[in-house]
Amino acid sequence: MVLHTTPYSSACMHFLDGLSWSLVFPCYWLLDRLLASCVATSLEKRQRSQDPCSFLTLCVLISAPLYLLLLLASLPFALLGFVIWAPLQAVRQPYLYTYRRPDKHQAEQGQAGPGGAGLGEWRPQGRSFCFCSANVCLLPDSLARFNNLSDTHRRAREVGKRIRNGASRPQIKIYIDSPTNTSISAASFSSLATGFRRTSSLDQRPDQTHTTNNGPADAETEPLTECPIHPSGATDCPVHPVAGDQGSAECPLHHDGADTTADCPLHSAGSNSSSDCPVHTSGEAPGCPMHSTVAQSGPGHHDCPMHGEGTQPKPSTDCPLHTSGVQISISAPEPEEEEAETGNHRDQAGGDNGSMTASRESLARYHGGDGGGGIGISSNNTLSHVPRTSIFKRPGRKRRHGDETFDHEISAFFPANLDFLALQEVFDHGSTTRLRRQLHRYFPYVLSDVGRYGWKGCCSRFKFLNSGLMLASRYPILDARYECYPNGRGEDALAAKGALFAKVHVGTSHQEQRVVGYLTCTHLHAIEGDASVRCEQLDLLLQWGAEFRQTSSQSPEGEKVLEDLVAFDVVLGDLNFDNCSSEDKLEQQHALFTQYKDPCRLGPGEDKPWALGTLLDPSGLYDDDVSSPESLQKVMENEEGRKEYLVFPPSKSQCPGSSQKGRKIPLKGNGRRIDYILYSDEGLQPDWKLEIEEFSFISQLAGLTDHLSVAMRLAVSTGEEEP
Repeated sequence: MVLHTTPYSSACMHFLDGLSWSLVFPCYWLLDRLLASCVATSLEKRQRSQDPCSFLTLCVLISAPLYLLLLLASLPFALLGFVIWAPLQAVRQPYLYTYRRPDKHQAEQGQAGPGGAGLGEWRPQGRSFCFCSANVCLLPDSLARFNNLSDTHRRAREVGKRIRNGASRPQIKIYIDSPTNTSISAASFSSLATGFRRTSSLDQRPDQTHTTNNGPADAETEPLTECPIHPSGATDCPVHPVAGDQGSAECPLHHDGADTTADCPLHSAGSNSSSDCPVHTSGEAPGCPMHSTVAQSGPGHHDCPMHGEGTQPKPSTDCPLHTSGVQISISAPEPEEEEAETGNHRDQAGGDNGSMTASRESLARYHGGDGGGGIGISSNNTLSHVPRTSIFKRPGRKRRHGDETFDHEISAFFPANLDFLALQEVFDHGSTTRLRRQLHRYFPYVLSDVGRYGWKGCCSRFKFLNSGLMLASRYPILDARYECYPNGRGEDALAAKGALFAKVHVGTSHQEQRVVGYLTCTHLHAIEGDASVRCEQLDLLLQWGAEFRQTSSQSPEGEKVLEDLVAFDVVLGDLNFDNCSSEDKLEQQHALFTQYKDPCRLGPGEDKPWALGTLLDPSGLYDDDVSSPESLQKVMENEEGRKEYLVFPPSKSQCPGSSQKGRKIPLKGNGRRIDYILYSDEGLQPDWKLEIEEFSFISQLAGLTDHLSVAMRLAVSTGEEEP
């Protein structure tokens, strides 16, 4: 189980590879620029049409001949470099494993120590893990333009920033005890002014979360529009009395009309307010029911002054302190290491309150400051006030459809506390370096530069591109293996498409057994009509996966070690077929879907009603309606918007290559869903169970790729009780 940390086993070969590539690169770059100047994106065409002096067109006419002349001059050097480079690829390692030591902020919180993200003893109640898959279309610039995308290096850097910022933002989860009140008005939480350190990112269930209270907004945030004690906004509320009212005549805790007493938790003697408490605005009152005592109480609210223990064991619908049993869990990342991001990470407040499934997550901006004490959380788990730190909650709510056991949503942001990320089409070498650098700010462990070049083994044809796969993890990677599909056809055969298998260490049991998980990242054959090719690749995927799990679980000879406990087995990737197209019937019935479960699938040829297509129509990538994550999210929540900007299964009345914009013919399903996250519960311990907590379609890479990303949070429970 040796992970390859360098492309070559010797420094000499590494030097020769660098020398050969330095000779080839000028020719490669000039050829890429020459082809790129001949293929314009829709955005560039629009810019040229708006250029009254035709300056942009003139630049293309001048640069194209210049590129051609320089290309011809560089050919002899490129040929020499190619003669040196091609034989070296036969001994090149199939992937590059890199590890970045966690920074001091992560180390302080224990989230990414030497063992990884929160790695330690496996708790009896289990853990939850978040997986994400995204096709980022990082081809060489000239090839990316055929998908209406350009500037690959810039996109690679921006993709990494958006993923990192989305995954490391605070996670706000709202739990409601009331069986009748199933949503919370977004206005109640539209603005929070908070500062905090990271809390546990692995426990997502309500019974293990800390509850907190919103404090008053600072100058940068909007004021709360609803009372934090009762949502009705009544004028007799003790929190916001009528102007000029004093005393406690309307206090829900003592109705005798007496003056404020020392026993009343709403206005205790000598401490009328606290900067953190929505009930009193200066100085913390130890008996305030909005502080940790009530906030952390169980379902019975035994510490509530309105109905204490022995008086009313269950929450009362009349209690002004917790009318709906709301609990808020917030976990936050380490402060940002670089300047605030631009684009979709500008502050967003407001939105469409009636959106169908808007993201429940909040968008955060961090101003870490020069001092180390600007961010903190008080001992009683109330949010401590820090200037210039704001959270803006986007209005919206998650949904469950029918008898669905988990939440599903269309989100403008990547899931908070993302654990595993699988990427496809990371082909360009320079883009790989830029993307990896960005991801390492959040993920300590990365497998990149996966695949083969040149001629090698089963890859009988010359491979100009590698597999394009990349895998990032917050948990230590124990073993990895890459396999190349041998049956590629046409232009797909020029890339070393295959499957990347990884084994990750997620914890240790009480008996000192390792708890591990298996990940498979893949990208199947893309050419339409080649169903038999994809089915052969799926057969190989299952075969290679079984072999990898068997070989990686074997202990070294002469050593006796305890057997690993398997927590999950997940497949992520772009399979290049959907579950609704009649042309994909062969793949829809493959044995893959008997061994692995698809959360979005009802059966062969039928998706769940909420399932969404992940392939965007390239012709509309730069339209204003879908140019930002928030706008793309809103469009995807609307049926007409989906028909306009998603690729749908081809119909007999439409040519496969034609654009879908403006067509009125009936469409089947909600678009072509070709990006998958599958999981298997086979091979787990007898009492262990897997349960999906949420599934998301993500629009945060709007304008950077022609795919929506998909994410799934999976809870692994052991069936044991907490000691």
